[in-house]
Amino acid sequence: MQVSLQALKAFEAAARRGSFKLAAEELSLTPTAVSHHISNLESRLNVNLFHRQTRLVVLTETGRVLANATSDGFRKIENALAEVETAGSVVRVTTTSSFAAMLLIPAMQEFSQTYPTIPVEVATGEAVVNQPYIIPIRYGDSTVVAPGDILSHEKFDVFGASSMKYPSWSTEPVVLFTTEWKNATLPTPPLTAWLAANGLDGANIIFKKFDQELFGIQQAMSENSLVFCSTILTRRLLNANLLQHFGTLPVKSDLCYYVPDKHSFDSRNTHTFLTWITVLLRG
Repeated sequence: MQVSLQALKAFEAAARRGSFKLAAEELSLTPTAVSHHISNLESRLNVNLFHRQTRLVVLTETGRVLANATSDGFRKIENALAEVETAGSVVRVTTTSSFAAMLLIPAMQEFSQTYPTIPVEVATGEAVVNQPYIIPIRYGDSTVVAPGDILSHEKFDVFGASSMKYPSWSTEPVVLFTTEWKNATLPTPPLTAWLAANGLDGANIIFKKFDQELFGIQQAMSENSLVFCSTILTRRLLNANLLQHFGTLPVKSDLCYYVPDKHSFDSRNTHTFLTWITVLLRG
C-alpha cells in the first residue's frame, strides 16, 4: 500500500507533540493542512488514528502502533542521512605505516591545496577495513588482486644515503637493508631478480632485514648505507636529496597498491581522492 510521506510526517509530528497546531509549526504548515493530511491517511488505512478533543488529540491504540513505527523509521532515516552526509564530506583512509609515513601524509598538503574543501583523515593498520566509508589502501599480490582495484604496480631498486660514495659491489663488503614481510602471503621483494638485472652475484653484500620498508629506509639514511625497497616510497626522499640513486636498474615485482572493491565507493569526494592518489602513485 502506498501512502503519502508528507501525511506520515504530519501524523508522526502530531503524535509526538500531541497537537495538530504544534505539528504544523514544526513542519511549517497550517493546522488545517496537517489535519487534512492525517484525515487522508486515516481514510487510506480505513482506521481512526486519533481521538479528537478540544485543543487536544489523543492516539488510538492503532494510532499508537503506527506512531511507534513512524518515529523509529524517521529516526533511522535521520541517522542514516547524517552518516551519509559525513561520509560524503570527509575522506577516511586506512593504510600501512610505511605508505602513510613515506608518501601519503607528506603529500596531503598538495591535496589540500588542490581540494581545500575536502578533509582527509588518515589512520594506519595492516588489516583490511570492511567499512563502506573508509578507503583501505593495501599492499598486496597483484596476481590475485582484481585488476580494477589496483592503484599502481610496484618496482624495487637500491638507494643510498645522500652522503654515500658509489658502492663498490665486488671489492668490499656492502650492507644492504631489505624487507621480510610480517605477512607471509606477500610476494618477497625481488632481490634475486634485481641482482641478476644488474649483473651482481651478491657475494660481498651483507643483507639485513626489517619487517617494514619504512625501517630499512630510515636505517639506511642513519647508517650511511643502502636499502633495497620500493621506488614509490623513495620518490620524495630522492627529490629532497635525502636519498640518492646509483644508476642501477629497477625491477618489477608482483606487489601492488590497491583498494579492495574500489568500484563500490560512491562518494564524490572519495572518487576525487582515488583519482588523485592513482595519479600520485603512477607519477
